[in-house]
Amino acid sequence: MDLSLIGAPTDVGASVPGCRLGPGGLRIAGIGTALAALGHDVEDVGDLVGPPNPRLSPVDGYRHLPEVTAWNIAVRDAVADALHRGRLPILLGGDHSLAVGSISAVARHCRAEGRRLLVVWVDAHADINTATMTPSGNIHGMPVACLLGFGPEILTGLSGQVPALTPADVHQVGLRSVNAGEKRFLVEQGLSVYDMRFIDEVGMREALRRALADVDENTHVHLSLDVDFVDPAVAPGVGTPVVGGPTYREAQLCMEMIADTGRLGSLDVVEVNPALDVRNTTSTLAVDLVESLFGKSTLLRMTPRPSAT
Repeated sequence: MDLSLIGAPTDVGASVPGCRLGPGGLRIAGIGTALAALGHDVEDVGDLVGPPNPRLSPVDGYRHLPEVTAWNIAVRDAVADALHRGRLPILLGGDHSLAVGSISAVARHCRAEGRRLLVVWVDAHADINTATMTPSGNIHGMPVACLLGFGPEILTGLSGQVPALTPADVHQVGLRSVNAGEKRFLVEQGLSVYDMRFIDEVGMREALRRALADVDENTHVHLSLDVDFVDPAVAPGVGTPVVGGPTYREAQLCMEMIADTGRLGSLDVVEVNPALDVRNTTSTLAVDLVESLFGKSTLLRMTPRPSAT
């Protein structure tokens, strides 16, 4: 498979600085070498360039909107280029606001190809805040809302269509930190959510079985992986850790079941914060999870491999 690594070293959308170092941490952990060892053709396009973090207060409910927009335009264009060349884009973040750009590119690509898009949003947080709901103005808490058409026009229109996604296109897994406004908004929008109580009650296998139940050969699966999805005991290097997340094996099972669909077409790996990490533990964990998405398994399993088409 042809893979493109796209670095986006920014934390302009985040509450805690440091995830701008994420692409470097993932590279130091050997993400390119690991994927090449699995037999893939790996192209590292390097790091995108964008504005620095000005560390300013919110304006009209949005913090650093011009800077976040500039980074998302750069991400959108880089992801679109990889898809146009028949490569599977892997966004190395950076904070989760970057998913507006990456998923906007994927949504536009899927419309052009006549394919259904399923976004599996794996995260401790719902990221469906709006300017009136957000307690901080940090846009890494808003990408799902923006993709659903709720947000500044400069972000909601990045795919060339508003909204870029419908609620049926998004399945969220691992949520355990959701504010009061988001709780109501999730119900109003009708998103499919498999939170940690659901996973505690029925298990990760059943949660992923339901999330992936309608994936078929015409489905493009986009995984948006916020590493704070995993319990901070396993992944300490994140800016917004929330206790009570999946174990290492539960997280691996999630990746393996997505891989088993054979329909993974694009990927975000975001919110790795080496400034808060312990001996690059979290970057190494992220690389382990990505390996499982692209063919690494304990035994030879007769299942399809992910596809970029």
